[in-house]
Amino acid sequence: VADSLGLGEKLQSPATSFSADAAKFLTAEWRYLVMLNYEIPLAVLEPLVPKHTVLDLFEGRALASMVGFRFLNTRVLGVPVPFHRDFDEVNLRFYVKRPMPDGSTRRGVVFVRELVPRAAIAYTARLLYNEPYAAVPMHSRVPPTLLSSPGRLMYGWFSNAQHQQVSATAVGTPQPLVPGSEPEFIAEHYWGYTPQRDGSTVEYQVAHPSWRVWPASDPSFDADVCGLYGAAFEAPLSVPPRSMFVAEGSPVTVYRPTRLP
Repeated sequence: VADSLGLGEKLQSPATSFSADAAKFLTAEWRYLVMLNYEIPLAVLEPLVPKHTVLDLFEGRALASMVGFRFLNTRVLGVPVPFHRDFDEVNLRFYVKRPMPDGSTRRGVVFVRELVPRAAIAYTARLLYNEPYAAVPMHSRVPPTLLSSPGRLMYGWFSNAQHQQVSATAVGTPQPLVPGSEPEFIAEHYWGYTPQRDGSTVEYQVAHPSWRVWPASDPSFDADVCGLYGAAFEAPLSVPPRSMFVAEGSPVTVYRPTRLP
C-alpha cells in the first residue's frame, strides 16, 4: 500500500517542506466535531508522550478529548478513493508540544485510539503513520449540510457486540474561538506526533483555518473505556467532561509524515 501511494521512501527520507503541494498526503473536510474534554492525571499520559515532545498543559492541567466528527470529500494524493470519501471517525487524543531549536513551539496531538468504519483506512494509517486505528461498524446522527444550529449530534459504533457512542447538543450560533480560552487551546493544535515501533517519532502537519464553535450541552459518552483505551483511562473518563463544544470544521490538509532524527 505504501509503495502504491509513493510513500515507501518518504518514511526513511524526511520531507524538507510541509508547504509544497508535493508534500500533501490527504485532503478532506472535517465537519461537526463533537469535543468532550477531560482532565487526565499526568501519570496516565506521560508514558504515552512521544520522544521530542512534552505534555502541553492548559492552566497547569493535562487534557484529553473524546472527538467524533465527519470525514468528507477525502482525497489521497489528490485522488478520491471509491467508497472511502465520506465516513465517521471517533478518537481519543491528548496534547503535546515540540520545542524547536529557533525557540518556537509546535503544538500537536497524540492519539490514544482512532475508530473508523473502513478496514482499508485503518490499515493504511497504521502502516504509514503507525497511528492506533481500529475498524469497527459505525453510524452517526448529524445534519446533512452545515446549518446555523445543528442540534443533537451523535457518533456511535459497535465493539464486542456492544453499542457505544459520544454525543452532545450544539447550542446557539457558532462563534470564533476566543484567544486564551479552553476551546482555543483544544482546537489550535496543528501537528500530529506518533511513536514508532523502533522508538522514534513521526511528525506531520495538519493545516486548516481557525474554526467557529458552538457551546454544547447534554454530553454523553458511553464506551468500553478499558477495552478501547486501557484501564488507566477508566476513572478520568467516567466523570462528566470539564468542558465541551461542537466545532463547525473546515477543509483540512494532512501532510506526509517525517521521521524525527
